[in-house]
Amino acid sequence: MDDLAVGRILRAVRVRRGLRQSDLAAAAGVSQSTVSRLERGVLGPVPISKLRAVAEALEVRATVRLQGTGADLDRLLAAAHSGMHEELARMFSGLPARVSLPEVTFAIYGERGAIDVLAWHAPTRSLLVIELKTELVDMQETVGTLDRKVRLAMQVARERGWDPLTVSSWLLIAESPRNRRAVAGHAAMLKQRFTSDGHAMAAWLRRPVGRVHALSFLSASHGVGTGRRLAPVSRVRRRGHARPEGAR
Repeated sequence: MDDLAVGRILRAVRVRRGLRQSDLAAAAGVSQSTVSRLERGVLGPVPISKLRAVAEALEVRATVRLQGTGADLDRLLAAAHSGMHEELARMFSGLPARVSLPEVTFAIYGERGAIDVLAWHAPTRSLLVIELKTELVDMQETVGTLDRKVRLAMQVARERGWDPLTVSSWLLIAESPRNRRAVAGHAAMLKQRFTSDGHAMAAWLRRPVGRVHALSFLSASHGVGTGRRLAPVSRVRRRGHARPEGAR
């Protein structure tokens, strides 16, 4: 969707709600000139945080989508995601009585999606829903998506002949400074939702007792590393400009 289309949508929703630009600006905590720029499709000078604030005031969800003509962006993300799948496959291969299925799709009463990894431990009838994230963009959406999959997991498992007693969840995030900052920025909310960390999850995987809801980071440079980066590269040095000898 282009900038002009975004502006037209924001204006149409505002008018339908019977709001003036000044009313919307006050509700979003921005200036009226910012609302005017957005509605005219002049998004460039407006910080994305203000765009999201205006959208939220209209009960509209604003997301960012990147498109490129050179590299295939979807394939770049898929490669990083595949790297995380490989790390998990190695880990589960060393655990007894474990079945782990990648990319388990579902369609239940109109709700469609795919569980990144669905793991089953038959002796204890423990089901584990794993969500893999190479890069965090919208933390609330990430948690909401995982909660939806946990809610549907019982039925997904029964369609495969499993009868779980418990359903646990694990949000596994690729190690990167950017992802660390995103988690730190939502620490209070995440602490309530995920009461366990990677150490507790490792212990639970060896001996599944009860439910566990964990959040942890996966790094290719520690433990069972594949030698590839799991999170997008955040910094790139300019070629042909070597640092002078002795410089700090």
